[in-house]
Amino acid sequence: MSDKQRQEWLKMSIEEISKLEVDASIDVEGANGFTADQIFCKGAPHLGGKCVAYTYDDLILLPGHIDFSANDVDLSSKLTRNISLKIPFVSSPMDTVTESTMAIGMALQGGIGIIHSNVDAEAQAEEVLKVKTYKNGFITNPVCLSPNHTISDIRAIKEKHGYSGIPITKDGKMGSILVGIVSARDTDFVTDGGAKCSQIMTPRNKLSTAMEGVSLKGANEILQACKRGKLPVVNKKDELVALIARTDLRKNRDFPRASKDENKQLLVGASIGTRPDDKTRAAVLVKAGVDVIVVDSSQGDSTYQLDMVRHLKATHPHVDVIAGNVIIPNQALHLIAAGCDGLRVGMGIGSICTTQEVCAVGRAQASAVFHVAKFARRYGVPVIADGGISSTGHITKAFSCGASSIMMGSMLAGTDEAPGEYFYQDSVRLKRYRGMGSLEAMTAGGEKRYVWDDAVSNVKVAQGVSGAVPDKGTLRRYIPYLAQGVRHGFQDAGVVGLDALKEKLYANKLRFEIRSPAAQKEGGVHGLHSYQKRLY
Repeated sequence: MSDKQRQEWLKMSIEEISKLEVDASIDVEGANGFTADQIFCKGAPHLGGKCVAYTYDDLILLPGHIDFSANDVDLSSKLTRNISLKIPFVSSPMDTVTESTMAIGMALQGGIGIIHSNVDAEAQAEEVLKVKTYKNGFITNPVCLSPNHTISDIRAIKEKHGYSGIPITKDGKMGSILVGIVSARDTDFVTDGGAKCSQIMTPRNKLSTAMEGVSLKGANEILQACKRGKLPVVNKKDELVALIARTDLRKNRDFPRASKDENKQLLVGASIGTRPDDKTRAAVLVKAGVDVIVVDSSQGDSTYQLDMVRHLKATHPHVDVIAGNVIIPNQALHLIAAGCDGLRVGMGIGSICTTQEVCAVGRAQASAVFHVAKFARRYGVPVIADGGISSTGHITKAFSCGASSIMMGSMLAGTDEAPGEYFYQDSVRLKRYRGMGSLEAMTAGGEKRYVWDDAVSNVKVAQGVSGAVPDKGTLRRYIPYLAQGVRHGFQDAGVVGLDALKEKLYANKLRFEIRSPAAQKEGGVHGLHSYQKRLY
């Protein structure tokens, strides 16, 4: 280096220095790594071609320039054409992963849960309804009672729905004249189950109310000022039109990133199959308020799924549809043409999935995500990377391959919010986890994910296994840990958000390398006699 060049550099500002790049002759040799196109489309040079598919562990991202804090990283992204998430994490529609408790927890953290379909349509819709009514803005369908109902009726409602703050209207129906309200403190010390609501309720003349047309912000201000648990919203005829709960104010404060619809209710999805009766199931789910429907098939490019997607978009145009699973652009093209709003990518790469072993069909996940996401981007269809994720590094790599969101099964199956009870084995606290292609899940209804028509077979071919996963604790701690890990990965890569990551990816500015088996070993914990690995 000449003194002249050194002096020129010393005169530069930090910003000018950060924009310096190495000579093109050095870059072309791979000193700065390789672009995604070079890795996935042209083949890694040392492997001599483009016939190799790569997993997340095969890849490593190379660093970029950092001029921002990890806390500045924006993870918000599209789930579908019309739905955005502040934390683009999705819980898988599996019967050992997502029911209403998981879906509520995911939505509160900024993600979304997809309720599984291994139950009848009414039971699945009930799970959806639990999510939609958990965190409300204006509660437009509250349970109402009349003055002649009794304490026993109130207690039955509390046992079924979990709350006891109930509006009392003239005829016990929504839209009737408001005459009072019953709260928990009105019933706590009443022993006579036959006592009527009219005897214990807070009468209308002592209630604070809001008029129809009030904004959510205005209604919340009234509720805070009157210091009541519930605020009825009435029209000019004093008829009840909505209700607001103080508990929802606290939830808004504690979960600022929560995924909500325009009515301030939590977002939730649900899965269906491709059989004729799934059209009826979809209608029941839509009536319950589902925001997005996932057409759940292990191989999504079928006549049955194309017909289902077309039906859903024609019958329920306001509900987004995620189709899949797919792993190549040709599959994606068919589903996009049918009208889907999002694509689920992955086949045979889940920790409990044996599709590639049993059926000899599938693809390594990093390659599948890259090729499908790059193609679907032309049509504005976001991609969900589904499966193959077991660490925050894998999540970062999925996004770096073009995914707009990621779906997790085993990563979430050990959390408090997952269905099932904990048990101990060899002094380790575990929860049961099974693939939807396992014989156990197929017997319970999961077979429709792998057999798409109404054909009946006496021989079930398992494409998954049953097992157990270790305790992960509560989503309230686990999801923030995962999100912060991804933010640190983005920071090291020199990107301040998902939009910036994709811009860099498709401009061939994001750089990768393929890791040898020895490099993969070196990149993990090694050389220790023993160690303890704590997540957070």
